[in-house]
Amino acid sequence: MTDRGNEQADQSAAIKDPDEWVTGDEPPTAAQESYLSTLAREAHAELPPDLTKAEASKRIDELQAKTGRGQ
Repeated sequence: MTDRGNEQADQSAAIKDPDEWVTGDEPPTAAQESYLSTLAREAHAELPPDLTKAEASKRIDELQAKTGRGQ
């Protein structure tokens, strides 16, 4: 049997600031690029070229807030 309260605490503790990611300077993943494209289209926003994985994550958060997705 699993204690759901501990699961939620463990998951929130695992969330790191993208600036602290070891792989944050790498190019975005294909999933990030696809989702960013969708969010940008919905938000009528431009995406800067050459985002890093960490920058893409931050931009996803911003665009989710703007579009109401991910809530």
